[in-house]
Amino acid sequence: MLARSLQAPRIQQRCVFVDVFREQARSYNKKYNIMSTAHSTASLRLAEHDRTHRLVTWRLMPLLLVCYLFAHLDRINIGFAKMQMSHDLQFSDTVYGFGAGLFFIAYALFGVTSNMALDRVGPRRWIACLMVVWGLLSTGMLWVESARGFYLLRFLLGVAEAGFFPGILVFLNRWYPARRRAQVTALFAIAVPMAGVLGGPISGAILENFHDVGSLRGWQWMFLIEGAPVVLLGLVVLKCLPDSFESVHWLSTEQKQQLRTQLSNEEQRKTITSLSGILRDPQVWLLVAVYFAVMLAVNTLAFWMPSLIHGAGIGRDSQVGLLSAVPYLAGCFFMIGCGRSSDRHRERRWHLCVPLLMAAIGIAVAGLAPGNALLVMSGLAVAGMGASAALPMFWQLPPAFLSNTTQAAGIAMISSFGSIAAFLAPYLIGWMRDATQSASLALYVLALFIALGGLLVLRTHAAIVNPH
Repeated sequence: MLARSLQAPRIQQRCVFVDVFREQARSYNKKYNIMSTAHSTASLRLAEHDRTHRLVTWRLMPLLLVCYLFAHLDRINIGFAKMQMSHDLQFSDTVYGFGAGLFFIAYALFGVTSNMALDRVGPRRWIACLMVVWGLLSTGMLWVESARGFYLLRFLLGVAEAGFFPGILVFLNRWYPARRRAQVTALFAIAVPMAGVLGGPISGAILENFHDVGSLRGWQWMFLIEGAPVVLLGLVVLKCLPDSFESVHWLSTEQKQQLRTQLSNEEQRKTITSLSGILRDPQVWLLVAVYFAVMLAVNTLAFWMPSLIHGAGIGRDSQVGLLSAVPYLAGCFFMIGCGRSSDRHRERRWHLCVPLLMAAIGIAVAGLAPGNALLVMSGLAVAGMGASAALPMFWQLPPAFLSNTTQAAGIAMISSFGSIAAFLAPYLIGWMRDATQSASLALYVLALFIALGGLLVLRTHAAIVNPH
């Protein structure tokens, strides 16, 4: 009896312990199930968003990529034409550099106006109109006979193209949330190095094989063959490009609501919501300075890389064209990798700073020994990787500050100021080559400003520019 009386409290304690354990287990299972359900719901939602954005990308990007490829090809083919055109028309390096850069003076003057027209007319009609006009003007370059005609057509070509690139950026910002834009913009901007990869060999082959065919010089055939397709492409844009996701039939009602929700949530975090705020905000002017450096890098390569390669001892036009593709090909891979890394880590500043510093180092190296083909090509390859990645990475920053109502004007303003750098890069090198018989000093000066621009990136607010 005594033993049983002693064991009873122990049994009761065990029962209480078991009950408490069971209750805690039930509570844990309930909490785990709730967390598991929430995690599963979030995963499903993310998968749905991924499917929506993949569909949007497949529907939009192939056409936009081809359009921008021809746009950049129309900009850089003047660099290949220089080798014959300057000889035939007796253009000095200064005349060529001024004419090449004059495109960007027009680009700067008409960028904001053109982007405002995009909002009024609609992306589809406006972009199609711009493409038809610049295709005709680019083709018209084959009839240039004097420096005045060269200057006039380059200026008008800049007017026509002024609204294209910033307009496409505004268009894409209205389809994709911030955390997806770096990779998408890199995919779109891959047209820049692709234009070099494809345009270099094609332009070189046209210059060499079509020279004096049918009473036209090689450079005239090049403008005709590379300009005329843009007119037809503009008509395709008019037929196929949607104005917004609200008007398409290939997105479901639920998918359209996903895009509305994502974009409206971002809109509430923007710091610049009025046109006057664009001019008053110091961050916008900081972005202008950074973009100035980006455009110095991009256009130094675009307009002078063929001449730098030719000056390193590469004589044939076809060889120059093939070697010009190497820096752009390296840039293609580096650009995509940089965009993916930026989206994965949700970081923007260092992913722009490092490519700009690479571009500065590469351009400086290319100027060290202008006659050494290996050193020049090594420098140009590094510069091509940096410049190619810097361009799409930069355009992730402005939408972090600008609301939908100010993006068209804000992006166009930044692009317009950057066009001043695009004018200075070819003109400065041409002027210094005539003055010193070498491009080295100009390359060093440009590399310095590009490096300063890279360091200025770190002055932007990480909490704002990095996606949430």
